[in-house]
Amino acid sequence: MKALMKNIKGDRAIWGIVALLAVFSFLPVYSASTNLVYVKDTGTALGHLVKHGVLLFLGFMIIFAVHRIPAHYFKGLSLIGFPIVLGLLAYTLTVETNIGGVSANRWITIPIVGIPFQTSTLASVVLMIWIARYLSKIREKQITFQESILPLWIPIALVVGLILPANFSTAAIVGAMAFLLCFLGGYPLKYLIVIGGTGAVLVGMFMFVLFKAPEVLPDRAGTWKSRIETFMNPEDASADANRQVTYAKMAVAQGGLVGKGAGKSVMKNILSQSTSDFIFAIIIEEYGLIGGVGLLFFYLLLLFRIVVVANGAQSIFSKLLVIGVGIPIVFQALINMAVVVQLFPTTGQPLPLISMGGTSIWMTCLAIGIVLSASNKKTEEESSAEIDDTNPLEILSGQI
Repeated sequence: MKALMKNIKGDRAIWGIVALLAVFSFLPVYSASTNLVYVKDTGTALGHLVKHGVLLFLGFMIIFAVHRIPAHYFKGLSLIGFPIVLGLLAYTLTVETNIGGVSANRWITIPIVGIPFQTSTLASVVLMIWIARYLSKIREKQITFQESILPLWIPIALVVGLILPANFSTAAIVGAMAFLLCFLGGYPLKYLIVIGGTGAVLVGMFMFVLFKAPEVLPDRAGTWKSRIETFMNPEDASADANRQVTYAKMAVAQGGLVGKGAGKSVMKNILSQSTSDFIFAIIIEEYGLIGGVGLLFFYLLLLFRIVVVANGAQSIFSKLLVIGVGIPIVFQALINMAVVVQLFPTTGQPLPLISMGGTSIWMTCLAIGIVLSASNKKTEEESSAEIDDTNPLEILSGQI
């Protein structure tokens, strides 16, 4: 144990938060897995718990391996990884998978082990590293929009465009996080305003087509439309479209202040995706408002530590790297929670480090490993040319 602790580097608070979230996840996963056992007739509760434990163990191995890599190495790795993830995203669109009988080409199967892999999760991490590399590289130059189209905006458009047909919510999140990172990285505000305005117009046109002629859009368009209509007008939604939203609200309402107790959830047996997308509803039902707020506190604490690490990083690339791969973890958690309490339309985003699911856990662990790498002063062997006396707090105001 002492030897292991000596080899653990980086921000100890992040290590502790991630470990606490992972350990806590066993309770709701074991409880909610009864839905898979008795309703969907797949495996046993113990089997699902062991599987979740194995996935978390492999995830922590990813964290340990990645956090030992000096942060500046990720610049070169992004150059190698970006064309690979583009190829994987394109290939994923050709692999037919279904969710509820509707085409949703999101996964490929890892050869030999047969584990499904959601390629968009890897692509989002690689894209953020790519953006951080570009912004740190041209920081001292006068950026023009024309010069940045090919190395910055086309890569963003390619990744978002390849994710969009099968997963609108993930594409929207990746696009928003990329835009945020460009703002924090000091990309000229005047160009960002134009790009944001153009994006808003395109989204408006997309929404018009979605509600007026959804048949010209991908098969998933019907699901997107139904989720938005259910969120905007829940009283007018069909019983089938509103079912999961209603069950989640019932679970939250029954939780009260302190909850029913571990394993005593009732809604887990009828709430679809109770082990993944809606696991936060089960947590509130079993641990109440106190449990839900407590979990939110740890995610916000993780966000705080990510900002601290970004501010303390030795180079502009490391600062942007930490923000780019770290903030999306917390952002995804907040969206998952917002969906459960009806502050956001259903998106299908899992709760990081809590929900069951291999690729979600592994890619979250990959991002955390990168953050820890940047927080490790002893192994962050970056060139002195990159290090300056810039006020680290300026990264949060877009002044670098």
